[in-house]
Amino acid sequence: MQVITPNSETFLRQYLNNASPTGFEWPGQKLWLEYLKPYIDEWKLDTYGTAYGIINPGRDFKVVIEGHADEISWFVNYITEDGFIHVIRNGGSDFQIAPSMRVWVHLRKGGKVPGVFGWPAIHTRTDKDATLAPAIDNITIDVGAKDREEVGKMGIHVGCVITFQDEFTVLNDRYYVGRALDNRIGGFCVAEVARLLKENKVDLPYTLYVVNSVQEEVGLRGAEMITQTIRPDLAIVTDVTHDTHTPMVSMKKHGDVRCGNGPTVTYAPAVHQKLLDLIIGCAEEKQIPFQREAASRFTGTDTDAFAYSNGGVPSALISLPLRYMHTTVEMAHKDDVNNLIRLIYESLQKVENGHDFRYFKKLDGKSQPTP
Repeated sequence: MQVITPNSETFLRQYLNNASPTGFEWPGQKLWLEYLKPYIDEWKLDTYGTAYGIINPGRDFKVVIEGHADEISWFVNYITEDGFIHVIRNGGSDFQIAPSMRVWVHLRKGGKVPGVFGWPAIHTRTDKDATLAPAIDNITIDVGAKDREEVGKMGIHVGCVITFQDEFTVLNDRYYVGRALDNRIGGFCVAEVARLLKENKVDLPYTLYVVNSVQEEVGLRGAEMITQTIRPDLAIVTDVTHDTHTPMVSMKKHGDVRCGNGPTVTYAPAVHQKLLDLIIGCAEEKQIPFQREAASRFTGTDTDAFAYSNGGVPSALISLPLRYMHTTVEMAHKDDVNNLIRLIYESLQKVENGHDFRYFKKLDGKSQPTP
C-alpha cells in the first residue's frame, strides 16, 4: 500500500529545504501548518513554537502523535580581527564533518549570508599538525570578509544561527537524502497520517493531536512543554534511529537495524508495553514490516518527555531507520517512510475511547476502580 503521493513529496522537499534550527523553528512550522490545515479541525501554536493540529476537538480522551521540528545547527560565538567566525553547537552538531561545508548565516532581521567552514590545506598540515583533526575550538567559518568590521556590516553578530546549505535529493529512486531528516521527516509522517484519516473519512472516537514539537535536540524541551498543555491520555512518538548495517557501526552495541526492512518499535522503560503490543499486533495483522530495538534506561527521544509527564502517559516510539545521522547526507528508505505512516495510521484505529492501559485491573478477584 503506497500512501506517499507526488504532492506529499513536493511538500517534503520544500519542508526539508527550509532551515529550522533549534530555537528558530517558526518558518518551518508555518509551512507545516499550511500543509496540515486541510486535514484538521483546528490548529494552535504554543509560546515557544510547537505547532499542532486538532482532529475531533472537545472529546474526553486525548491522543498525541508527534515528531520534532528542529534541526541541529551552530551559533556565531566569536569573530576574530581578521573576520573569521568561531562557533558553538546548537544541539548535537558534528564538528568532525564541518570542514569544507557550505553554510548559511541567518540574520536577525531576515536574510542570510553564505559562508564556508574552512580547513588548512593538506600541504600545510605537517609535523605536529599532520594529525590535526576538527574540533569545536579550531573550526571557523569564512564569509569572505577582510576583517571583523566588515563581518558586522554584513549583519552578522554573536548569536546569529548557522545551518548547512545542503538540500533534499533522492538517491537511486529509493532513498530520501539531505540534512535535517532528523526529524523533520517525523513531522512529515504525522501530517501524512492526518491526511489519510481525512481522505479515508476515518472518524476516530477521541480527540487526536498532531504535534510538531520544538527544541528536541537540546533536551526534549518542546515536548516537555506541550505535554503539560495538552495533558494527553496516550502518545505515539516518531523519531529516527541508526541503520547499523553501514560501515563502522557496531551491531553488538547499537542493535540490528537495516534501512528498507521497515520502521522500528522500541523496547524501553518509558515505552508502555500494552501500547507496544497494540502496535505490534496491528503491524502483524496489516502485514506492515517492522524491526525491533531496545533502549537502555531512556530512549533519548520525546517519548521520555510524554511518558513521564502528568502522572504517567502510556507512550510508544516508532522510529525510522536512518543512515549517517547528524550529517548533511542523512538517508531514509522510501519504503520505511511509507510503512511508518501506515503503522501509525492503522494503530490509531485500534485505540478505543477511554482505552484502559493498566497492566492489570483485578487483585484477589476484586476489581480496581477505573481511575
